[in-house]
Amino acid sequence: MKIVVTGGAGYIGSVLSKLLVEKGYDVACLDRFFFGLDPVKEIADKIKLIKDDIRWFKPSILRGVDAVFDLASLSNDPSGELDPQKTLEINYRGRVRVAKLSKKYGVSRYVLASTCSVYGFQEGILTEESGLNPLTTYAKANVLAEKEILPLADKHFTATALRQATVYGFSNRMRFDLAINGMVLGFFKNGKIPIMRDGKQWRPFVHVKDTSNAFIRVLESDKELVNGQIFNSGSNEQNLQIFDLASFVAESIDLPFNYEWYGSTDTRSYRVSFDKIKRTLGFTPQFTPKHGAKEVFSALKEGAVSADDPRTITVKWYKHLLEMHALIKNVESKGIIL
Repeated sequence: MKIVVTGGAGYIGSVLSKLLVEKGYDVACLDRFFFGLDPVKEIADKIKLIKDDIRWFKPSILRGVDAVFDLASLSNDPSGELDPQKTLEINYRGRVRVAKLSKKYGVSRYVLASTCSVYGFQEGILTEESGLNPLTTYAKANVLAEKEILPLADKHFTATALRQATVYGFSNRMRFDLAINGMVLGFFKNGKIPIMRDGKQWRPFVHVKDTSNAFIRVLESDKELVNGQIFNSGSNEQNLQIFDLASFVAESIDLPFNYEWYGSTDTRSYRVSFDKIKRTLGFTPQFTPKHGAKEVFSALKEGAVSADDPRTITVKWYKHLLEMHALIKNVESKGIIL
């Protein structure tokens, strides 16, 4: 089976691509490679690398493809606010383009990488049928993408959306702008866990390997079970309040619970039900925040990832790329050849 993973060199995409290769799938990775080729270097000789953009890639690459996992996006809420229109252009219209072209070119299965951020701030336990309250451009783009893509589903084209919990754990495209990973980094560098105020906000969590396996579970399930469906990706046990999570992370890596507050009070807080994916697809995560915290801390200690690599903070790296682009444009305008 031939599979295209857009954003296949990303934090989740690189892990998913490796798991697909290990299961014997024929994988193509479509990515801008803003964070370099390192995330897929382990499998570079086993997959097809396509340096392109979901907004303008040649549709012919979809010929003969059986499934598309659409993960390409400007990731996380802060990054989405750098240029809201660009975020909508990529995360909404770009992914709708991928879905429509997939259907046109005979791809039988399409899975959209969405997010539990679409729930925003709400009380109670939220299911896939609950009302949405997207508070950021990133979340709004996902809502728009879901609403336009899922109706494309028919007997020939299976479309599914996975609303992922906040992801954690080690990846070759490491991110320290995610709650658990960032807490571990703070401990490693400063001996203190950074906690976003006021610490009472709820979040669901899922390990990067688990959510990657959720995509594969959708792919390998009967079409009737997943076609036109939305699934929250995570587990009920990993709905946690941020302050409690920080204490748990400290305990997991055997360090005293020292912490420091940062930012203004978080406007997002939500608890999510993952009963549907467990009941329908038999999906149960295998990893816990304790495992993830230990894994990331070990990676830092062993030098598998640098604590000072600017690429690990997505919004900072995007800002750097924008500044470099502006500098090059300025130099070119003056007739200087780099």
